Amino acid sequence: MSEIKIVTSGKRKRAVAKAITTEGNGKVTINKKDYKQLQFFDRLRMEEPLRIAEGILGKLNFNSEITVRGGGEKGQIDAARIALARGIVEFTKSKEISKTFLAYDRNLLIADVRRKETRKPGDSKARAKRQTSYR
Repeated sequence: MSEIKIVTSGKRKRAVAKAITTEGNGKVTINKKDYKQLQFFDRLRMEEPLRIAEGILGKLNFNSEITVRGGGEKGQIDAARIALARGIVEFTKSKEISKTFLAYDRNLLIADVRRKETRKPGDSKARAKRQTSYR
């Protein structure tokens, strides 16, 4: 039997993450580093989908290898989190996990589509125009 390999992606601002989820023992790497080496709050954000899945499944039977490009540090963490959560849902094919993720935090499965507004020509900012003085 061939090994199950699921590819999912997640986006946040300019950061794009790609997660490859395979059968395994619960190991999660981000850009070839263990997620446990991240800063404290970043590690907690990455643990959220893992802990929810562990609460429902019991033992985690998958590994996830995440590569993230672009954006800033926190945007990359959020993109990786979305990719990981989507990978877990697709790998387990569990409606219960999907519903629990959405109830806990909608941004685990659904990306935040807000983007930076483009700068307008003849002005220095996107929205507010400079005031002009006539005297």
